[in-house]
Amino acid sequence: MMLAGGKSLLAINAVQPQLGQSARGMATLKAISIRLKSVKNIQKITQSMKMVSAAKYSRAERDLRQARGFGEGAKSFYERAEVTVPEKAEGGKLIVAITSDRGLCGAVHTGVARSIRTELAEDSSNTQVVCVGDKSRNLLQRLYGKNICLVANEVGRKPPSFLDASKVALETTKQNFSAGKIVYNKFKSVVSYTTSELPLFSAAAVESAPKLNVYDSLDNEVIKSYMEFSLASLIFYTMKESACSEQSSRMTAMDNASKNAGEMIDKLTLTFNRTRQAVITRELIEIISGAAALE
Repeated sequence: MMLAGGKSLLAINAVQPQLGQSARGMATLKAISIRLKSVKNIQKITQSMKMVSAAKYSRAERDLRQARGFGEGAKSFYERAEVTVPEKAEGGKLIVAITSDRGLCGAVHTGVARSIRTELAEDSSNTQVVCVGDKSRNLLQRLYGKNICLVANEVGRKPPSFLDASKVALETTKQNFSAGKIVYNKFKSVVSYTTSELPLFSAAAVESAPKLNVYDSLDNEVIKSYMEFSLASLIFYTMKESACSEQSSRMTAMDNASKNAGEMIDKLTLTFNRTRQAVITRELIEIISGAAALE
């Protein structure tokens, strides 16, 4: 069928699907461009977080070297006095989980929560949990919310201090327990840490220690005062260990995220260039086909 001017209706109808394909190609290019821009922004954020974590890690490692004396001194007292849990102990068991409020640091907090969950799965009837940081509470609350007796917030925004540890220790001593432990991440190197434990003992366990007499002039008041100080020292030490492990893990996680984002940027750029070349080739074919149809 011929129209005025010699144009073929069949040729005009044949060009319409090609115009639709061109529009779809432009839509695909726009989607790839938006995703490419998003990944580039994510890479900038992860690189910035890596730099910040590197600076915080160097300070945390320096603080940890100074805080190790508090933990070593408290541990040596219990070891030399050979403090053990009495067989007929009154009170339950207490677990102190050392984490923070911040994430994006790998499996640092998950490892602590996993260790506590494993123990609570065996027997949770007479066990209380003190959560230092919201991350441990979030990970334990769904299954063992009834076992959580105390939560300390605002942990991880600033380097832990002995005053923070003293506040946690003061509230912890108010709990009725015969024995317990502190679960935390022990720093080993910039790419390595391990989930460790430190024992906690009640005043009754310390008073019944067989070798307590190696320390002179220890009455009940002195033992009580030292128990409070040693608990604060242990919590302060473990908070420093966990903070250093957290910063090193976050630095590694952000470095891996930046590398992954770089690989995605390379793949998306290649896909964008190929799609753009296909759209340009298709448009040239449409122009040539349209010009040939009008002859």
